[in-house]
Amino acid sequence: MTVDLINRSGALVPEKEMHTLLNFGIEYMECNPECTISLIFVDTQEMEELHIKWMDETGPTDVLSFPMDMPENKHEIVTLGDIVIAPAVAAQQAASAGHKIEHEIYILATHGLLHILGYDHADPDEEKVMFALQEKIVEEWSRK
Repeated sequence: MTVDLINRSGALVPEKEMHTLLNFGIEYMECNPECTISLIFVDTQEMEELHIKWMDETGPTDVLSFPMDMPENKHEIVTLGDIVIAPAVAAQQAASAGHKIEHEIYILATHGLLHILGYDHADPDEEKVMFALQEKIVEEWSRK
């Protein structure tokens, strides 16, 4: 798989791990490993601008996903989309949750991937499924 990673946030991010995590996640979700995805890290100002433009909500958010092509079968090679993460917001959330920022970024990247693949958390049942799946993917990846 091709992971195009861009860091405009000014923060240090675990680049190597992001490549291996997203590759693992794509294979775990049974997509063609040759699919392409972009992962972009931005500062809080840029994230707030994107949040307003695309979600019509003020303030920065942690992660946004922009799906492009949904594979019709597990053999199709497509550009899946873009995941945008604000490391500064992730750092605040990690501190609140009592874990490392890297773990928060792994969860957010996986969350973004699942959104691109059609998962949502609009209602409590969907949320349980999506959040359990993102935790499982990160946990299994971290054991490799």
